[in-house]
Amino acid sequence: MAGMDNYSSLKFKAECELQDDPLSKEHRTRDRVNQDDDISDRKYLVVGVQWVSLVTENLLSHPFVVLRRQCQVYNASRRYHLHPFQLLPSIVHLHRRQGLTTLWKGVGSCLLVRGMTLAIDDFISKVTSWPKDVNSRTTLKRFGQHLLLKCISIGLVVPFHAASLVETVQSDIASEKPGLFDVFREGSLRLFYWSSPQKGRMLPAWALIGPSVAFGITKYLFNLVIRGVSSRIMQRRITNSQDGQGGKYQEIYASLIAILTTEVMFFPFETILHRLQLQGTRTIIDNLDNGYDVVPILTNYQGVIDCYQTTIVSEGVSGLYKGFGAMILQFAAHVAVIKLAKWVVNQIVEVMSNRPPQQIVKYYNLDENACNSRSTTLSPSLSSTECSLGQNSQD
Repeated sequence: MAGMDNYSSLKFKAECELQDDPLSKEHRTRDRVNQDDDISDRKYLVVGVQWVSLVTENLLSHPFVVLRRQCQVYNASRRYHLHPFQLLPSIVHLHRRQGLTTLWKGVGSCLLVRGMTLAIDDFISKVTSWPKDVNSRTTLKRFGQHLLLKCISIGLVVPFHAASLVETVQSDIASEKPGLFDVFREGSLRLFYWSSPQKGRMLPAWALIGPSVAFGITKYLFNLVIRGVSSRIMQRRITNSQDGQGGKYQEIYASLIAILTTEVMFFPFETILHRLQLQGTRTIIDNLDNGYDVVPILTNYQGVIDCYQTTIVSEGVSGLYKGFGAMILQFAAHVAVIKLAKWVVNQIVEVMSNRPPQQIVKYYNLDENACNSRSTTLSPSLSSTECSLGQNSQD
């Protein structure tokens, strides 16, 4: 017992000496500064991962969007491409015949339409003071105004989205390559012919805007609900597990889960809408049954109900899911890019924090060795006394 008392008193004196030592105060101040820098660096790196996810969603996923839309609009196809393995031979044949750029057609028009949507949202918000973004503290009135803003924005963009769809699915070897701003010209013409179709079987603009607005706003609301629920579940799991590392990428994972769930649920409705928007445009697409030849799109749907009934009768229920394998490839690539970005970020954080990886720390017991070396450097006599007292206490 006397040995233990002497050990405690010596340890208390050593701690007091460390607190009074100006060098130790300087080390503690430096540690706090390093911790603040490390936290700020982590924030910037997490923002970098979010940007990588955004670029992947809007740009790197475009080749899979092209394949998916070509499968959706081809009503006479024999292969439905419900899983990725059916698509791989067609992708190889397209690459050999037309080059890899054939999967990037229409990327400019898609980005322009998305930018146009954001610009319209911002313009309406500034003119009417309606909110273009909502959160959990938004009132019911403001939320209704936000939904009205989204409905107007979707309705105005529908003709331009239809023009962008044509550029995305048409074959490069059977069609003239469109100019960068042709999507605005074609969309304006389609909007101008409001009640009468511009070409033979093309549906008028009013017949497309209603279903498109209903589809777009329902999809948007479903995405908001899934994103909120998944974010709350992930936050609760992180709180219960007391894991601070998992909260860094919570927003990214919640957004990815919401997008994936929404795209799967609304895939059949998107197929119907794309077929209606493409009808009467005299578009020639690549035949993804073999990947070699081209085929024209010839349909005569009278509306949403007629398109749905005709598809079920002639192609079956699975006809609404044509190209589903391309969407699986799209999200597999999306998840892989996010995983790679996370790994790179973690490696950068390890290097910037000047600490070895956790596996090496555990394997070589670096924390214990560091404590022993520090105690020996600060007070050799104290460390020897601690060892002797520890042996006496064990005896």
